[in-house]
Amino acid sequence: MTKQNLLVGLDIGTTKIASIVGEEGDAGLDIVGIGTHPSEGLRKGVVINIEATVDSIKQAVEEAELMAGCEITSVFVGIAGGHIRSLNSQGTVAIKDREVTDLDVARVLDTAQAVAIPMDRELIHIIPQEYIVDDLEGIKDPRGMRGVRLSAKVHIVTGAVTSAQNIVNCCNKANLNVRDIVLEQLASSEAALTPDERDLGVMLVDIGGGTTDIAVFIDGSVVHTSVLALGGDHITHDIAYGLRTPGTEAEKIKQKFGCAMAAMVDDDNKFEVESVGGSNNRTADRNTLAEIIEPRVTEILGLVQQELVRTGLEDHLPAGVVLTGGSVILPGIPELAERIFGMPARRGVPMGVGGLTEVISSPIFATGVGLVKFGLAHEQDDQRLRGQSPSFFNGVKDRMKEWSRTFF
Repeated sequence: MTKQNLLVGLDIGTTKIASIVGEEGDAGLDIVGIGTHPSEGLRKGVVINIEATVDSIKQAVEEAELMAGCEITSVFVGIAGGHIRSLNSQGTVAIKDREVTDLDVARVLDTAQAVAIPMDRELIHIIPQEYIVDDLEGIKDPRGMRGVRLSAKVHIVTGAVTSAQNIVNCCNKANLNVRDIVLEQLASSEAALTPDERDLGVMLVDIGGGTTDIAVFIDGSVVHTSVLALGGDHITHDIAYGLRTPGTEAEKIKQKFGCAMAAMVDDDNKFEVESVGGSNNRTADRNTLAEIIEPRVTEILGLVQQELVRTGLEDHLPAGVVLTGGSVILPGIPELAERIFGMPARRGVPMGVGGLTEVISSPIFATGVGLVKFGLAHEQDDQRLRGQSPSFFNGVKDRMKEWSRTFF
């Protein structure tokens, strides 16, 4: 395997770190290596212990290297956490009755991102939603069209500078070069959504260990992103508290016996519960467990519904809701989501890749596979546009070096 056709996604999550290796071939993208390791050193998607995070990254990367038979030197890495903020913006430039060029596209995106961003925040993404040439709206690629003025509507994502720096720092300490930082729900959408869903209108809800990430797509473009500081760890904590059992045991119970809807389980299905402090083990039933889980899942999905109503987009999602992330493996979550949102809901698993498809066919790997697909889809565009407008397309490498300079 040559380094030229190797793409690696590194999903640094609150509960797990996943390293996904993809190989670009004539038939598309093949997943050729996977490595996972429990995540130590993060809380709610944010690094709180550098050394523990570095060690977890190394373990996941080494496992992926062994499976893929390669050496991993650079990665596309995901970012999440409550510090993420987003907004929509618009910019306009004159094109003087001639054809729109790459330089014009770069200039109008430059103008659209000219919004006040605090010094402690870093621009992560500026995502074009649509272009307008004179009065003609809904244009996805304006190059080659003629007009007097060019406008762009964009979605801007920012994050805390320190959180981004800490992610880059951890990767560098693990001997990895960060090729770009990608918002995790955008990465998950690359893997779990179909083009038809994006065009019709769909909401992606990625329920991870420490956060729940939201992305709304309408007419093929992202129109809203947000992050909620609730996730699967809160469900685990509720189980530990309710059944009076250690957190590690609560996580095992959740994965093996958990269900998000009490109406779907049988009272007679019992299991053993390890007690705290080494006292005698006890028994519990799945119905009691579901009665602990259901209120927390209802709360998480209810907060997502409130966020959707706040944006005013709840009536523009005929494709419904796609649920992904490790927590949605729990039985009953799609059914509960349909009841809360009043629209179709399904689990989202990675699609559109070859290779180890059976292994990665799980919501757990949506972000990791999406990072690889994101890198493949956007790297050529970055190479083509980089240098056209120094203030916008200044190159991902320069941005990564600037963030790393704080530490090295």
